[in-house]
Amino acid sequence: MPKLMSLQVNRPPLWRDVLPTPSPDADKYARGHVLVLGAPDLTGATRLAASACSRIGAGLVSVVATRRADVYRASLPPQVMVWDGVLHRPKRVSVVLAGCGGADRQPLERILARSSGCHQVLDAGAIGAVMRHRAPTDRRRIITPHQGEFDRAFPDLGGGVETRALAAARLTASLVVLKGRETIIAAPDGRLVVNSRSSAYLATAGTGDVLAGLIAGLLAQRMPPFEACCAAVWVHAEAGIRFGPGLVADDIVRQVPAILSRLLAGRDSHHQFRPEEGGDGIPHPDMFDLVDAGLMPTESRKL
Repeated sequence: MPKLMSLQVNRPPLWRDVLPTPSPDADKYARGHVLVLGAPDLTGATRLAASACSRIGAGLVSVVATRRADVYRASLPPQVMVWDGVLHRPKRVSVVLAGCGGADRQPLERILARSSGCHQVLDAGAIGAVMRHRAPTDRRRIITPHQGEFDRAFPDLGGGVETRALAAARLTASLVVLKGRETIIAAPDGRLVVNSRSSAYLATAGTGDVLAGLIAGLLAQRMPPFEACCAAVWVHAEAGIRFGPGLVADDIVRQVPAILSRLLAGRDSHHQFRPEEGGDGIPHPDMFDLVDAGLMPTESRKL
């Protein structure tokens, strides 16, 4: 079992160089297809997750609705396709996202059994399925619990929050994104990252559904799974910081294009830019923008 040496701080230098961008000849399938299992009752959660998938760059997003298909057709953005029933799910799917807003057990079990060749992102109502289904052998499974969901799913795991997250990752052969004031990203191989820069305004309904959608959308574009989780968590937090008071979950999705543009610009120029300090030894105000854009070095701290 790999030895845990340090806990890295989530900063763009960890993952910026593998942020996906479409090639000049890419079509929509080259940018990936996310299949979202529609919630039977809390349809807004599914809509938030699907919108986030689309906004962060997935080429196609489909919602499979075992119930409420007409509600989804009337309320989802026009680029999101709606399908009736798991038996008629679309083909060429690269990522399955389930659990946002809850999931009926039978359709959930069926879709997970049929998606062994896809990445899987399991949120909220789908997290309990990790103990009933083996992780895909050649793809990644990601679970995205908040602390209460984590405690219910893994009541016997002891230790501090980082130790428990890593133990859950190893137990389930999954990446764990443990959401909180400091979100932890843990991998079965021992990698561990903490996102400590966030906003209290993210503590509102639906923001977790958006995060799950951002992760799925980056996975669809073939971003490495661990880096996709770290990037999605950072973008999600950055949106909360930028928007501030009055934020609702939809506002995160609207912030994504500007944040991505800044990150990609930073990727192109970070070797040339060197932030300078003011004459009084206090960092120049522009330095904080450069930190936001990921132009400062990665940090780590010992456990």
